[in-house]
Amino acid sequence: MNSDTHAVERGAQVLHAEVLVIGGGPAGAWAALSARQAGAERVVLVDKGYCGTSGATASANTGVWCVGPDRAAREHAIERRLAQSAGLGQREVMEAVLETTWQRLKELSTLGYAFPLQDDGEEYRANLRGPDYMAFMRQQLKRARVTILDHSPALELLEHDGVVAGAAGQRLHTGEAYQVHAGAVVVASGGVAFLSKTLGCDVNTGDGLLMAAEAGAQLSGMEFSSQYGICPAYSSVTKGLPYIWATFTDGAGQPIEAGENRLLALGRALLRGPVFAVLDKATPEVQRWLREGQPNCFLPHDRMGLDPFRERFPIALRCEGTVRGTGGIRILEQGGRTHVPGLYAAGDAASREALVGAATGGGAPNAAWAISSGSWAGQAAASFARGVQRRPEAERPLAALGGIGLRPTGQSALGAASRPLSDELITLVQSEILPLDKNLFRTEPQLLASLARLESAFREARVRLAAHGRERVRAREAAALLSCARYAYKSALLRSETRGLHQRVDRPAQDPRQSHSWASTGLDPVKLRPYRYPNEALT
Repeated sequence: MNSDTHAVERGAQVLHAEVLVIGGGPAGAWAALSARQAGAERVVLVDKGYCGTSGATASANTGVWCVGPDRAAREHAIERRLAQSAGLGQREVMEAVLETTWQRLKELSTLGYAFPLQDDGEEYRANLRGPDYMAFMRQQLKRARVTILDHSPALELLEHDGVVAGAAGQRLHTGEAYQVHAGAVVVASGGVAFLSKTLGCDVNTGDGLLMAAEAGAQLSGMEFSSQYGICPAYSSVTKGLPYIWATFTDGAGQPIEAGENRLLALGRALLRGPVFAVLDKATPEVQRWLREGQPNCFLPHDRMGLDPFRERFPIALRCEGTVRGTGGIRILEQGGRTHVPGLYAAGDAASREALVGAATGGGAPNAAWAISSGSWAGQAAASFARGVQRRPEAERPLAALGGIGLRPTGQSALGAASRPLSDELITLVQSEILPLDKNLFRTEPQLLASLARLESAFREARVRLAAHGRERVRAREAAALLSCARYAYKSALLRSETRGLHQRVDRPAQDPRQSHSWASTGLDPVKLRPYRYPNEALT
C-alpha cells in the first residue's frame, strides 16, 4: 500500500456499501450484479457517465468470444487464440473465460435478453447489440437493488490499515463531493484511449489505473497500448469489420497492399500522405448485411452524401490505447485480485495479457473478458467484504490516497487557471501518444525523447496541478493520461523487441528471451520488473 496518504475531506455525501464498483460498462455491470448474487447486500456502482449509455460497448455492436461446451470446438478456439498471443497467452485463463462467458450469456437469455435467432431457431449469442445490451444490464442492476450513481466519477481510493476501503468522487450534476465506504472495491473504469475521439471512449482516460497505482497495485502489459482503429477521416467510428471488403489507395489512386498486417501497412502509407478506401468488394448481399448489422458505421457516410461502396473516402487511424489494446491493472488470478487487499479489477481496466497476450483484445475477446472478469471480481469482492471486520466509522478512520491533480506539492494553480493547465498537459500527452511515428512505429531515440517530455510534465503536474469542484475531474483526467503515457513508454523502452502490438522499428524481430511480461509499480519513480503469469518473479 502506498504510504502517501491524506486525511479524508470533510463535508462530502457519504454512502456505505459492502462492495463498491467503479465504472458502469459491461465489466462494471457484471461485477455489481455478481456481487449481489454472491450475497453482498449493499452494492454501489459509480459511473463517470450514465450507466447503460456511456463507454465503448454502449455505442456499437460487439462480437463475443462465445463457444459452446463442445470440447473440440473450444480446443480449436483456444489454439487459434494462443497462436495469436505471441507467446503470452495462458490456456487455463482462456478456458475459464470461455466457460464463464457461455454460462453468463445463457443467464442473460434466461433473464429475458432478446438474442437474434438463427435459421435453426437457436439463439445466436456471439454478438451483442451494444445499446440494447447495456440498457438491459442497467435494468438488471436496478432489479437487483444496486445503487447507481450516474455522472459521478471516482477521483481517488480510500484505505484503512493497508486495505482499500472505498473511494471519493464528484457528483457532476450538483458539484457535490461524495464518498463511498466499502468492504471491497472493484475498478472497472475502462482503459485509456487518450481522448483520441474514438467512438464512446472519451470517458476512458485511465482514471482507474492511476487510482490503483496510487494504492500500490501493479500495472502490466502497458507497452501493448499502441492499438489503432481504422475510421473515415471525418468520423470517430473505428469498427474494422467493413474494411474486410475494402480496396485501399493512396492520393494518386495507386493500390496499397495491406498484406498480413493491414494496420501497419496503412500506418506506413499514412505517414507518406493521404489514404483512401472504398468498400467495392462487398456484394449487394454483404452491403445489406453490413448496413443492417453495423448501422453506425454508415451514418457518417450518409451525412456526407457519400456511397462508401462506390466512392473513395479518406481514412485515418485513431488511437484506441488499452481499450482495444491489452495493458492494465495486473490481477493475480481468476477472481480479479490485485496485490492490494480489498482491491479488484475487471474489464478494460485489468490487463488482458493472459487472455490475448501481445495482440489486440478488441471486439470478441474484449466482450468475453468484460463478462467473465467482471463476474469473477464481483464474486471475489463480495467474499472479501464479508471477512472485513465491522467497526463503527469513528473507530475505523479512512485515509485518502489521491495525489497528483488533487493535492499539489507546491503552490497550485486553482480556480480559473486550473482548466488551462489540465488542457495543456492533455495536449502534451496527445502530442507524444497519438502520432503514428511515435507510438505505432517505435524507436529507442523517440521513446527516450517522449519520456523526457512526459517526465518533465509529470514533475510540473505534481507541483502545480489541482482544481476545485467539478474541475477536479479534468485535473485527474490529465494526471491519469500523463501517468498512463509514462507507463506505456517506459515498458515499451524495456521491451527491446517487436512482439504483437508493440512494434520496435529498431528491433524488428521477436526475441524468445523476452517471452515474459513487464509489471509497473509506483508513480514517482515508476519501477518495472519482469515476471511470468501468474506470479513468477524473474531477475
